Parts: sequence; structure tokens; C-alpha cells
Amino acid sequence: MFMITSTYRAPQPAIAAALPAHRAWIDALYAGGVFVLSGRLVPPSGGFMLAIGIGRAELEALLATDPFRIADLLDHTITELEPTRHAPEFEPFKERF
Repeated sequence: MFMITSTYRAPQPAIAAALPAHRAWIDALYAGGVFVLSGRLVPPSGGFMLAIGIGRAELEALLATDPFRIADLLDHTITELEPTRHAPEFEPFKERF
């Protein structure tokens, strides 16, 4: 399991212009079962994503296809997580941690 933190490198107008393509990219990764949670950082300096069922090398390759990254609008930081406890609601995902 990985937490990806994105930090914007560009002003908000550039981020807003590329947002539809970025959201479509995220939607495709949700549909593929890679992302299970994502959102904005507060204050709005970037975003975060939680990825499961994928190795680091494959994740790095996918992140390189992010339209924000292709346009050099952000940097990604990948943090590997090793869950040791979870709420009952996460039981269906346990094998993919």
C-alpha cells in the first residue's frame, strides 16, 4: 500500500487548466482498482492518493503518466505503508494491502 502526496509546482490557473485531464487519469486508476482514496491537501498545496495492490515500480510508471506530471505542474512523493490494524470496513481490501 502506498500513499502518494502531490505538491504543486505551478500557480493555480495552470493547475485548473489541466485539472480535467488529471481527473480523467485518476478515474481510470479507480476503475482499474489501483486507487481507493484521493483528495486535496488543506491548504490547497497539492493532493494525495492511496494506492493498493500494486508494486512500487509499477506505481512509479503510472505516476509518470499523470497529466499534471507530464506538464511539470507537480512533484509526487511516494510513501510505502504497512498496515498492521484496520477497521472491519477495510476487511474486503485486506488482501490487497
